[in-house]
Amino acid sequence: MSKTTLAIIAGLSAASATATVIYASQAQRKEDPTPTVTPKPTSTSPSPPLPAPLPFPLRKDPISPVNPNGVFQYGFPGPINDLRPTLSTTSSFDRRTRNPAWVAEHITPASINANNADRRHSIFAEDETIPEKFRARLHDYFRSGYDRGHQVPAADAKWSQDALNQTFLLTNMCPQVGEGFNRDYWAHFEDFCRRLTNHYPSVRIVTGPLYLPRRDPEDGKWRVSYEVIGNPPNVAVPTHFYKVIFAEDGTTGGDVSVGAFVLPNARIDNEKPLQSFEVPIEAIERA
Repeated sequence: MSKTTLAIIAGLSAASATATVIYASQAQRKEDPTPTVTPKPTSTSPSPPLPAPLPFPLRKDPISPVNPNGVFQYGFPGPINDLRPTLSTTSSFDRRTRNPAWVAEHITPASINANNADRRHSIFAEDETIPEKFRARLHDYFRSGYDRGHQVPAADAKWSQDALNQTFLLTNMCPQVGEGFNRDYWAHFEDFCRRLTNHYPSVRIVTGPLYLPRRDPEDGKWRVSYEVIGNPPNVAVPTHFYKVIFAEDGTTGGDVSVGAFVLPNARIDNEKPLQSFEVPIEAIERA
């Protein structure tokens, strides 16, 4: 499956809160070469070269007097991420930050155009599939100054009331700046993603938090620093959020347009173009 640079860049404006879609030509899909199987020779052949020696030579067949793996009898030290599937999402929950590491969704014209649910019947809820001492709690957000920010928006799951309700689980939430971000620019970005189904029959999106380093103005060194909310404080406040978008042509092995975006968890002027937040997908993979 080929992956072309995402040809779906939006220009967002505060006045219209709409997205303008710009298309670029997709690269010609190239078929993967058929693998060649070489039969194993039956004749005697020279032995393969020996691997490079270790920097610290070991004696042949050393007998260890210790068993470090024995600690597993008391439990796995971690880190442990909980895979959490729901009707409209699949996510990996990071117990260390009490936030999802990523949340994946799939939207189509049929799923977006359906209107079988009402968010007025949904409530925020703790996810009881996560062990109690590792999950985010509702009271962690109380008077924190941050919104319970959906990673997969509720509007993407209106095809079912149950699916919509599940988007309100805290395993789909991260602390987000409200005014100017979650309720504004980020919401417009989510709408842009939905509008892609007007041009692509299948759109897959992976969304999640980032905790990126920042250069200290005093000593010039790079440090990762983020706020933690809750009582006791244990829910990390991400510095940034990302979305990776796969816009598919709807055929098996067909063309895929790919785009990756990183936005700061901060107020953003609605006049700022979305293109300014586009990054190589490798940047998110390394983050």
